[in-house]
Amino acid sequence: MEHFKKSKTMIFPREIIVGHKVTSEIADLCERIGSGNSVLVVHDKKTKKLSGDNISKVLTKANYTVKEKIVSVPTISEVNNVIKYAHKNKIDMLLGVGGGSVIDITKLAAYNLSKQFISVPTSAAHDGIASPRAALKNRKGSVSKTAISPLAILADTYIINKAPFRMLASGCADVISNLSAVMDWKLAHRLKGEEYSSHAAVLAETAAQLIIDHAEEIKPNAEESAWLAVKATIVSGVAMSVAGNTRPASGAEHMFSHMLDHLGPGIILKGKKGRKPMHGEQCGVGAIMMVYLHGGDWKKIKKALKTIGAPTTSEELGISKKKIVEALVRAHEIRPERYTILGETGLTEDAAKKVSKLTGVI
Repeated sequence: MEHFKKSKTMIFPREIIVGHKVTSEIADLCERIGSGNSVLVVHDKKTKKLSGDNISKVLTKANYTVKEKIVSVPTISEVNNVIKYAHKNKIDMLLGVGGGSVIDITKLAAYNLSKQFISVPTSAAHDGIASPRAALKNRKGSVSKTAISPLAILADTYIINKAPFRMLASGCADVISNLSAVMDWKLAHRLKGEEYSSHAAVLAETAAQLIIDHAEEIKPNAEESAWLAVKATIVSGVAMSVAGNTRPASGAEHMFSHMLDHLGPGIILKGKKGRKPMHGEQCGVGAIMMVYLHGGDWKKIKKALKTIGAPTTSEELGISKKKIVEALVRAHEIRPERYTILGETGLTEDAAKKVSKLTGVI
């Protein structure tokens, strides 16, 4: 009889702090879970003022040696800059203080450095808060990289509530799109024999359902909205840790979103100049169409997105109908190894027009 040799590593946050004005607890958190006294606070220009400076003061007061690094666009070059700076200053622990871009840069740098990483989100624009993946930009759009799950998460809902509501709505849309992703995962399991984790799938679906069930409570200038969104995004990130990949939260709807990014300049409608569609917004619209293709309850998803205030049409996204159709036709090119409802050859132009029209996207 052959010995059982299967093995798997799952890394989760050891501690999660979510609540009103919890930024003051950062030093105690670092003391409980960290090793070493040298901390690098990574932020961008906006989040430095919003939270980064305050965190640095709290840590300095607690006798930590604190260094700061300002980052911008999430690229390999920017990640390497953080790595070099951390090496030079003999950093023990990295704190990513900001939105998805800052956190993605920090988690990938920490992964390459084999150092501890704490996620300190200042917005809830997508589910990267707790996930073990990092999305980086390149000439072709964006690429997903293996990173590290945060050792801890500190989410101050008072700070997150200050971010534009559009960011929070986008994060909610990203989580809702888990329903489409899980459908794709189940399909790949049935048709291609892909490994599937029911535990990870249930977590991802639970996160999505949390947002849908409380959609009417998610409103601008309501700190409870930040509370709900952060909880859901964290659960979504943990689902990916359980799976060991992004399957629970990334399917054809994400491929559609990445293809929109790949199509590049010229996708923004004239009336929406300066208002580039957000990742979660694109995924939400993509989920409507993909769930329709699966024969699922796409109207439930569309209703929840509308209630929250996230886009459900090409016009609301600010993207031309032509580009929506083109992205649908070519979405399968993004990750050809990942089987989804789009199949291996993708949709025809006629099929893409049909699904986008029947769901009211165009």
